[in-house]
Amino acid sequence: MAKFNYVAMDSTGKETKGVLDVGSQAEALNRLKEMGFLPTKVTEVAPPKSDAKGGKGAASAKGAAGGKGAKKGGGQINIKIPGFGGKVKAKVLTTFTRQLATLVEAGLPLLRGLRVLEKQERNPLLKKILGDLSLSIEGGSTFSEGLAQHPKVFNRLFINMVKAGELGGVLEVVLKRLAEFMEKAEKIKGKVVAAMFYPIAVMVVAVGIVALLMIVVVPKFKMIFADLLGGDAGMPEFTLFVLKISETLKDNTVIFPDWFFGGMPFPGQVVWGIAIFVIVFKFTIKTKKGMWYFDKFKLNMPALGPVISKVAIARFTRTLGTLVQSGVPILQALNIVRETAGNVVVAKAVLDIHESVKEGETITAPLEKSGVFPPMVVSMVDVGEQTGALPEMLLKISDNYDEEVDNAVSAMTSLLEPIMIVFLAVVVGSIVIAMFLPLIKLMETLGGDAGGGE
Repeated sequence: MAKFNYVAMDSTGKETKGVLDVGSQAEALNRLKEMGFLPTKVTEVAPPKSDAKGGKGAASAKGAAGGKGAKKGGGQINIKIPGFGGKVKAKVLTTFTRQLATLVEAGLPLLRGLRVLEKQERNPLLKKILGDLSLSIEGGSTFSEGLAQHPKVFNRLFINMVKAGELGGVLEVVLKRLAEFMEKAEKIKGKVVAAMFYPIAVMVVAVGIVALLMIVVVPKFKMIFADLLGGDAGMPEFTLFVLKISETLKDNTVIFPDWFFGGMPFPGQVVWGIAIFVIVFKFTIKTKKGMWYFDKFKLNMPALGPVISKVAIARFTRTLGTLVQSGVPILQALNIVRETAGNVVVAKAVLDIHESVKEGETITAPLEKSGVFPPMVVSMVDVGEQTGALPEMLLKISDNYDEEVDNAVSAMTSLLEPIMIVFLAVVVGSIVIAMFLPLIKLMETLGGDAGGGE
């Protein structure tokens, strides 16, 4: 017989500790379940050195979930599941959450549901994680504890909502809410990306074409016009202006050696300048002050600012509403919202709200003081607090702002299309006109000479 230390929770969620005299870890886990406890950690008491070589000791329930390496001898032995690391795409994780919520809601046990999803999962990383979660639950860990061992895949929002569902006995309800939350977040993100793809793609192609014209094509015309019109003095002023821009871009963007068509051009001052600017910019926004000013600029920038602001408000209200509705304590929920805000200015506002609630005050005052949230949001939150329906009111706000984001993105893209068309028409048209003006002047000169000859 061996001795095992255990940590477990009773039916009320209270933690209890003790020692069991049993033959193996599996017997210890079974004994605890028979006693009505939910084991969270079971470790073997260090055996004598003579027994240390006899085999593997106890596996920590938490260690099994965490994938720490196994080791022989006394004390805690953890099972390692290799191949973890990296991230799972949000779309894949959303699909998994919806499928698991459906299975659990249909009455399928959690462990069996994870096994079913593991068999059909195509993403290799998520497939291995599901296998690890199954092993950790079989070893006596809770689902939330298993999830906590994979912070790169499951964020604090996911873990804490699952934990609240386990403690409240409503895991299927929480999984369903979590799936809906993730689906809405992905829907908004997909709309914004899809709406911005077309104008960005058009601008990239347009800039490439204009750069090719100005750097490669236009300089060829300069040589021809110089020969025909007797140098720069005979060219129209607008043509000289365009040629000057072309020459500046050519000399400072890329350096073309004589063997250009048989080799590669070299980066010029403009390319190096852009590269240095990007490096300095990335370094700056990683600092606290730089990140603050950049995030504040994003919320107030023309055209895109209102859309980014609406997305931030929708994210804040949806996350906080879902957490509170799922049973997560308000202070803990605010901490999670602050970490997942995605914007330093919004995170600072949430921190102020947290401190206010911690002191026993309301959410409304710091919400209004932040200047990030419009009066309508502040008023609706105030009503939600006074009526005791804060989660429902927050979710209504998020739904409203989801629609506003959709409308704002549609309006912005509708406005961008004609602006881009006009811009490209002006730029390309100017280049074409500049190249035709010397030809017109040449024809007028030839016509005048012909008339004078008669």
